[in-house]
Parts: sequence; structure tokens; C-alpha cells
Amino acid sequence: MSASHSVSGKEAPYYFVPAPSVHPATASLALLFFLLGMALWVNSVSVGPWFVLAGVLGFLFVLYRWFGDAIAESTGGLYSKRVDVSYRWSMSWFIFSEVMFFAAFFGALFYARAITTPWLSDLDTRMVLWPDFAGAWPNTGPAGTIEPFTAMGPFWIPTINTALLLTSGVTLTISHHALLASNRTKAALWLFITILLGATFMGFQAYEYFHAYTELNLKLTSGAFGSTFYMLTGFHGFHVTMGALMLAVMLRRLIRGDFTATHHFGFEGAAWYWHFVDVVWLGLYLFVYWF
Repeated sequence: MSASHSVSGKEAPYYFVPAPSVHPATASLALLFFLLGMALWVNSVSVGPWFVLAGVLGFLFVLYRWFGDAIAESTGGLYSKRVDVSYRWSMSWFIFSEVMFFAAFFGALFYARAITTPWLSDLDTRMVLWPDFAGAWPNTGPAGTIEPFTAMGPFWIPTINTALLLTSGVTLTISHHALLASNRTKAALWLFITILLGATFMGFQAYEYFHAYTELNLKLTSGAFGSTFYMLTGFHGFHVTMGALMLAVMLRRLIRGDFTATHHFGFEGAAWYWHFVDVVWLGLYLFVYWF
């Protein structure tokens, strides 16, 4: 067993059992504030937004302390290889849940485009429901009930963003291999470049949204196309932001010396997540912007 899995040269416990913690209770309290605030907000109660803010800040603080405790336990040699395996399975199932999350959204796009639109444009159905409905995709709804808009094409921002994310996957892999070779400086440099590429992606996406709203009149209310477009690209952008924050934390830990060539699952887990985000974007690029 490696030194990273031992305490003072002794083998770490077969399975580490942490001491009782207040973090689950405080996290639940923060989420309660958030949900209560949302309920008050949608009912136009003035304190609603403040409750939401308190809930979000409180939850982020709990996460900071909770992950900090886990990091301290790991660097303190309290985790055995069995715990390491459990972390790997946990991250795997988390990413699988994210796969199902996006599968539902891609399914909504497929259903609206390949099933509902042709069915509504069928002659018999159209005569009964909406005689003026056009079965093209995207469309402005029955009898033009949706304001005219222009669909977002693949050039040039989506294509540039595709190149950015694919490049970030390469730079992250270079960083990982440098860490495996115990070259911490090289690993930190390429990890920083990866984060920079992710931030650039988000900047381009923000500009794309501004262009879509102000020049193309493409909004969330622009029928099935507008709702699925913003639902898919928006949630993906959120995941890119979260992935970049995860990598930023890993960069700080890498510089601090928390990782070794044989003990760095925090880095690996964040890398798995980032590669997952890359793959999802390829699906978006093809099915939202091209087809």
C-alpha cells in the first residue's frame, strides 16, 4: 500500500468512518432557506430574494467546509484503497446521472422535431387543429402565434466553441500525464490553460445569447426550438462553469502539493467530468446547430 494510504507509516483503516458532522444539518437548513425563498419570491413577497441569497451562500459555505474536511482526511492518509474505490464509483454514478439528465433534454428535442412536428403537419391533423400550421423545423407555431425569429446556425461562434472545448480536453490530458510523471509545474500550467479555454467558451456563449436575443429575436419563448435551444445550451453552459470551478480548485490543490503521481483522484474526478462536458457539447453542436 502506498504512503498516500497510510498514517505515520501504518496502513490506513480498512474503511474510514468519519466523526459525527454538522454539515448535513447545515446543508439541509440552507436548502430549506432556498426553497422557502423561492416560494416567497414567486408569490411576490419582498423577503423572498433575500432568503434565496441566504440559502445559496449558506449552501456554498457548507460545501466549502465539507469538501475541506474531506481533503484534510485524504491528505492526512486516512483513506484506504477501499475508500478510493468508493469515491471512483460515486463519481461514475454521478456522471451517469448527468448523462440521463441530458438524455431527457435531447429526447425532448427529438420528440418535438421528429414526432410532434410531422404529426401536426399531417393533412388530417392540420385540418382539425391548425390549418395554417407549417411542418418545417424550426417553426413559429400554429397560425404564427410565435414572433418570427432566426435559428442559430453553426457559424461561427458554435464552431469556435467546439474547437475550444476539444482543445481543452487535449490540454487537460497533457496536464494529467504531467502529473503522472511527477512534473507538477507542467501539470499546473496545462491545467491553467484548460481553465482559460473553458472561461473563453463561456464568454463566447454569453455573446451568442446576446446576439440571439437582440439580433435574431430568438428567445426562450420562441416555441419548441427556442425552449430546447436554451434548455440544452444553457444547462451545458452551467456545467462548463461548474467544471471550470472544479478544475480551479484542483489547480489550487496541485500548486499546494496535495497531489502525487499515485494519489490524485480529486484531479481525475474533475477530469472525468470535464471530458463528459466535452462529449455532451459534441452532441449539441451536431443536433442543435447543424441538423
